[in-house]
Amino acid sequence: MKAPAFWNEKHGHAAAPLTRALLTPVSWIYSTIAKNRYEKIQPTKLSVPVICVGNISLGGSGKTPLAMAIAKALLAQGKNPAFISRGHGGSIKQPTKVDPTIHNYTQVGDEPLLLSEIAPVFIGRDRLQAAQLAIDNGACCLIMDDGFQNPSLHKDLAIITIDTGVGHGNGRVFPAGPLRETVQNAVTRADAIVLIGGEKQPDLGGYNGLVFRSHLQAPDKAPDGKLIAFAGIGRPEKFFSSLRDAGAGLEQEIAFADHQPYTDKHVADLFAWATSSGAKLITTAKDLMRWPEDLRNELLIWPVELVFDPANDIISLLQKVLPKCR
Repeated sequence: MKAPAFWNEKHGHAAAPLTRALLTPVSWIYSTIAKNRYEKIQPTKLSVPVICVGNISLGGSGKTPLAMAIAKALLAQGKNPAFISRGHGGSIKQPTKVDPTIHNYTQVGDEPLLLSEIAPVFIGRDRLQAAQLAIDNGACCLIMDDGFQNPSLHKDLAIITIDTGVGHGNGRVFPAGPLRETVQNAVTRADAIVLIGGEKQPDLGGYNGLVFRSHLQAPDKAPDGKLIAFAGIGRPEKFFSSLRDAGAGLEQEIAFADHQPYTDKHVADLFAWATSSGAKLITTAKDLMRWPEDLRNELLIWPVELVFDPANDIISLLQKVLPKCR
């Protein structure tokens, strides 16, 4: 889905009074149910540490780039991490190890396919069962991509990511705003907060724990020639802006909904627009997972990597769990 305009900070107070009046009670109910669910369920403590990378807001906040950065750091330390994921958008419900040679995004989701390029990924609607399968396969440490609001597993390190470009939007809980729960409730369970982007720090709801600064680093120079950029991610504008900053000659910027499946018509239309304007198509690595495999060589990919600011260190972020990853 695409976030409605009134969810963001700029337009958050511009929604019609009737809309706010109708949605606010629903937000109270949603927030109360989420809070009660977390308080009533006793989380299961596993034999290996669990690092949870989550967020407070719906949509893209940089969770997956951070999860990837954590896995790379653990691998560099000689550890054997594995990702566990719900497999959002995939049809497979039972605990399964993702195999990119036989699975596609309709089965396991686009993000698990992307993560599997770095470390083993185990999906399942039941996170506990997926986690146990990962442990049985030799994982010394689990990285939970999303799941901050899932109470089933004990989290040895719970990290909240916040995109400083959007902050908390209008500050309201779904459906009146983009928040999954109130900021004040969320930060009480956080061991660390990772701010992504160079904009000002949003209100952290009284949180006084570890705060790390980071940014998404892209190539210094965009590919030459005319480009048509398209993306179905949480914040397509961030992708487009990164290309513009690198000097891209963008003919069009086409935003799709997050996790948008690319149908035959989408593919045909994009290629037709590119041909008519003499441009090349460029997209994100996550979007590539939803693109027909036999046509992937026809796309340009704009790579980004999460980099911690000089004053910070990803190893410092992981210090709490590193000794437990054996």
